Amino acid sequence: MQLTGAEILLECLIEQNVDTIFGYPGGSVLPIYDALYKYKDKINHYLTSHEQGAAHAADGYARSTGKVGVCLATSGPGATNLVTGIATAYMDSSPIVAITGNVPVPMLGKDSFQEVDTTGITMPITKHNFIVKDVAELADTIRQAFHIAKSGRPGPVLVDIPKDVATFECNYSMKTPIAPQNESSRTTPQELNKAAWLIHEAKRPLIYAGGGVIAADATDVLTEFASLLGAPVCTSAMGIGGYPASAEANVGMIGMHGTAVANTLATECDFLIAIGARFSDRVISNAQRFAPDAKVLHIDIDPAEINKNIMTAYSLVGDVKKILSLLNPLLQKQERGEWHARVTELKQKYPTDYRKAEGLLKPQYVIQRLSSLAADKAIFVTEVGQHQMWSCQYLQIEKPRRFLTSGGLGTMGFGLGAAIGAAVANPDTPVINIAGDGCFRMNHIEIATAVEYELPLIEVIINNHNLGMVRQWQTMFYDKRYSQTSLRGKTTDFIKLADAYGAAAFNVTKPEEVDDAILKALALKKPVIINCEIGDDEKVFPMVPPGAGIDQYILEGGE
Repeated sequence: MQLTGAEILLECLIEQNVDTIFGYPGGSVLPIYDALYKYKDKINHYLTSHEQGAAHAADGYARSTGKVGVCLATSGPGATNLVTGIATAYMDSSPIVAITGNVPVPMLGKDSFQEVDTTGITMPITKHNFIVKDVAELADTIRQAFHIAKSGRPGPVLVDIPKDVATFECNYSMKTPIAPQNESSRTTPQELNKAAWLIHEAKRPLIYAGGGVIAADATDVLTEFASLLGAPVCTSAMGIGGYPASAEANVGMIGMHGTAVANTLATECDFLIAIGARFSDRVISNAQRFAPDAKVLHIDIDPAEINKNIMTAYSLVGDVKKILSLLNPLLQKQERGEWHARVTELKQKYPTDYRKAEGLLKPQYVIQRLSSLAADKAIFVTEVGQHQMWSCQYLQIEKPRRFLTSGGLGTMGFGLGAAIGAAVANPDTPVINIAGDGCFRMNHIEIATAVEYELPLIEVIINNHNLGMVRQWQTMFYDKRYSQTSLRGKTTDFIKLADAYGAAAFNVTKPEEVDDAILKALALKKPVIINCEIGDDEKVFPMVPPGAGIDQYILEGGE
């Protein structure tokens, strides 16, 4: 049948089982928005307050479901406003398809109104990108975009569609989506047997689980793997939820703000098994001091990650779930009593705790209460900064896709947009975004979006009236020269702001007010802001100073 390019785009989205997109209209995508009007019974469009919010919402939708998230923006500033969200998804291997408009094909390269080289700009931050100059190529390009986004290591793909291509007509025939490809074929039985032998020979193994475990839906096989090895498990920030927090073998997050237990075990282990992790600098810190006595087995779907940051003794390239499913039957259950005793000793010596102060509201306490009251039923999202690290340390996440955070890019402003995407994708699940006041100042306009669509979203602001993480570094490494980190002189009344947007709000200044605010917010099932006033100089500990080994961590109190 003959359809316009815009109609072909929407039919291809339906082919890919897409029923939700996030976007913002503009001149170059008017034909697409006109077609959306006709398809409004088949595709739900969520109008965000800013294109960056649309990109983060698509990302949050993808992370919380495992499906491909979709965002749509016009050319020029609309497309460039997506860039931060696309880069965030790229760094964290989140599958989104970004669709942008552009000026008509004859106007390309002439500095036309709202023209930018979108594919050139986004080439370094996408798995692949396209500009479609012939409507006859549009359908297959959209199909290819989704296939690339889901195959192998997931990630963002961009499709740029000039305005005239969206209006031209072409014959369209529906096709069944092609199943995503993975790299499991690279792993041979001989390689699996060799890995099993290396694991058997280890005396002090440690499992380091990253976001690839969640992307591969490999939580169950990882749990079985850890049980067979009798090994402790640490995670990256992206891996939180990939292994149950309550499991006895879980020793918490590793790295700059990781637990003293995880960091010490990484230094003492003789065999480190990295699964779906990329050895980020925030994990390894000083590479020369990272796991110095350990052989490293790296299991990952992306061959480019092998030996990139840390040299390995052995590697298995492929889908994590499939590799562990093949590896587990080759292993014999081992007890490793001495190693277990060491783990228990370290847990007793370095419990995850903080210094309490009578009557003072501590950020760790707020997050602990959020975890106790809502962790079994909520999806948690974070912005970036101190609150993010406290969340990594004190939230007890038992299931995958229940903790969404910007790991690689560290994007302030990610959380609220991502929380909107997660709330849209999971309408019966409360979504809690934990933010700092600095991050909230960046993205609070998306509260209007949450109110417009009546999303059950709770924004918890850990408010120290500062750019807290930067202030912590200025305190510890810059002789307390607090250059442009105080927000006290520019204080916004967040309670009044919430009322202006039409959201509910609670102000919390004392520990005894925390539970009541959380329970009331959960019961409202609508957008709520909880502003938690904490001290200016709260710090995140443990902390590994820059350039130090991860065993050289600073504990609270300066030890």
